[in-house]
Amino acid sequence: MFIGSIVFEIHIPYSQSLKEKRTVIRSLKEKLRNKFNVSVSEVGEMDKHQKSVVAVVLVGADQGHIEKSMDSIINFVEVNYPEIYIQTYREII
Repeated sequence: MFIGSIVFEIHIPYSQSLKEKRTVIRSLKEKLRNKFNVSVSEVGEMDKHQKSVVAVVLVGADQGHIEKSMDSIINFVEVNYPEIYIQTYREII
């Protein structure tokens, strides 16, 4: 069994309020859950209106499949959210 984790450190420069930030983060989380069937949670910077840390976790029996899925998730976020700045960290255990 392999566990893949991705951490996105996100900066939303145009966000002027927590409500505006949460709209973007909620959209991101829902799209990732629906498209990739992964666990997604906001895990940091919850009280700042332009920053967030979002974690994505997936589990599988094949390391190659986990790696491909992680690449697809990262690509999906970069393509669908070009207006936000993202730093990505990934790990497979």
